[in-house]
Amino acid sequence: MTHVNEAEKGKRNMIEVKNLTKEFRKPVREQGVKGMFKTLFSRKYTSKLAVNDINFKINDGEIVGYIGSNGAGKSTTIKMMCGILNPTSGKVEIEGIEPYKKRMTVAGKIGVVFGQKTQLWWDIPLIESFKVLKQIYKVSDEDYKDRMEFLSKTLDLDEFLMQPVRTLSLGQRMRADLAASWLHNPKILFLDEPTIGLDVWVKEKIRKAIKVMNEKYNTTVILTTHDMQDIEDLCSRIIMIEKGKIIYDGAIEDIKHHFGNIRTVALTVKEKPDMNSLDTFDNKAEYNWDNDKLYIKFDADYVEIKNVVNYAFGDLKAQDIQISEINIEDVVKDIMSAGEVSA
Repeated sequence: MTHVNEAEKGKRNMIEVKNLTKEFRKPVREQGVKGMFKTLFSRKYTSKLAVNDINFKINDGEIVGYIGSNGAGKSTTIKMMCGILNPTSGKVEIEGIEPYKKRMTVAGKIGVVFGQKTQLWWDIPLIESFKVLKQIYKVSDEDYKDRMEFLSKTLDLDEFLMQPVRTLSLGQRMRADLAASWLHNPKILFLDEPTIGLDVWVKEKIRKAIKVMNEKYNTTVILTTHDMQDIEDLCSRIIMIEKGKIIYDGAIEDIKHHFGNIRTVALTVKEKPDMNSLDTFDNKAEYNWDNDKLYIKFDADYVEIKNVVNYAFGDLKAQDIQISEINIEDVVKDIMSAGEVSA
């Protein structure tokens, strides 16, 4: 397998989405048996725009977080990019190829993990599933050996390679599914909720594996997740979708800057202070009392952290202090509730 230099990443478009729209239609069904038969001949339909005229490009070697609330259109977009669904209008191109028109060609270029589904054979040992995939993707013996060594080491597969897939825990199955999706060394990985329901240790294993795949082999990754730690650990860019439309596309650092250089200080104090007498630092700080802790939220571009810390230990006589940066999940919620759209 060929390793790729960092400087060679991002020089060409791997994915281009142009005016992509997907509308789902279903017939209006009346109640009862009579209504069921009338539905067969009815021309009445309800429609829903799952994806509404979206555009973006993803470069070679990028890791992009594709995020939004439930029902926002994330999985529908992924399925059109994989060729599973046909667009109602617009198009997707994977290296210039429309995946729903040339599925076999595109299938060799992509790997896919859906968090709630598996591509593994349920009743046979995991290693046999890998051998079947080796034949399907025509992976050479040498490449198969190299990749299995890499995947086994990165994802700790050895302990359950000989077990039937149906006996694997959720964490083991997700690691196995990630390995299966990458066995043919695809140029693009589509990961739809790959860490859902997993414990902290397994999540960390999967994140580490994704990083290594990207850094060593220049694998382009499109990640959907509700776990903001996935986004912060893996992605330099996020595309945010809500109600089928893109409301933000840019760097994580840019979105943080858009909302200010926010810090939150959590203080452990002996007793709740008089909330009306607290120093607001010229109305640049907000206070909240919750679970016997005092929280100070402020913009570090306007208020120096050392002044807040001095105030906390001096005037407020804090016993303990914790400082955290703005949480990406909070930013996402704020953008969605405000309906803000990137320029």
